[in-house]
Amino acid sequence: MRRRALLASASARLAEAGVSSPEYDAGTLLAHVLGVPRGSLVLVDDVADSDARALDALIARRAAREPLQHLTGVAHFRHVELAVGPGVFVPRPETELLAGWAIEACDRLERPVVVDLCTGSGAIAKAIAHEVPRAEVHAVELSPDAHDWADRNLEGTGVDLRLGDAFEAFDELAGQVDVVVCNPPYIPLEAWESVAPEARDHDPHLALFSGDDGLDAMRRLADRAALLLKPGGVLGAEHADEQGPSAADGGAAGVFADARRGGSAGRWTDIRDHEDLAGRPRFVTARLAR
Repeated sequence: MRRRALLASASARLAEAGVSSPEYDAGTLLAHVLGVPRGSLVLVDDVADSDARALDALIARRAAREPLQHLTGVAHFRHVELAVGPGVFVPRPETELLAGWAIEACDRLERPVVVDLCTGSGAIAKAIAHEVPRAEVHAVELSPDAHDWADRNLEGTGVDLRLGDAFEAFDELAGQVDVVVCNPPYIPLEAWESVAPEARDHDPHLALFSGDDGLDAMRRLADRAALLLKPGGVLGAEHADEQGPSAADGGAAGVFADARRGGSAGRWTDIRDHEDLAGRPRFVTARLAR
């Protein structure tokens, strides 16, 4: 079958199913079936019947809103590749900005000590270890299934990976950490119906939902990071765009600024919210007061 016709048909099926990037996904799946880089598809004219059938099966699964990364088994994050599948949160491109902030914070230090809380697949920890090899990186994940994926992804990186509650881990590092980074669960429970099927039906709920307003984990993070960081150390944490500084209660930044939020008032300075590439509020950073 001709490649162009095959991709056009596959893209149309995905578009009809509501997939947000049908052409990209169809091309990625065809490249996966053929075992070639996506950029090499332009060199392919005809697709064998067996490969067309394999693609058809994958397109059906993607049209049912199974995550693209589950179908290929791979997620790309900054300059590293991650193995992903059922049981682990698939890292999003938006989180690369948070990782980039953490890497820049490490660049100013001779031997930074970094803790990645709620590491999931190990994406942020692996990116930091790759781009700042002198860093001492620690990571923790609560879900045994996700921990298994992180263990696979972080093998050989030197990252200290642990299984446990992110907000109770690393007591022995209290007051010694330069950078705490976290992509916590932050979706309000009431927002269940608005979550994309790829996330709602396939990502572990432990990595998605966090109380009535989505900020329960952020409150625990504020207290735990205050214990772990050195005076002057910095924290970065992702949040939903609805939890930006324009939120009525101050959103994620309000957790660090408001005396009613977790008893952390007065601990934090330089509280700042950052936008993603689409101009939406995406993560908050703060510095532990000296």
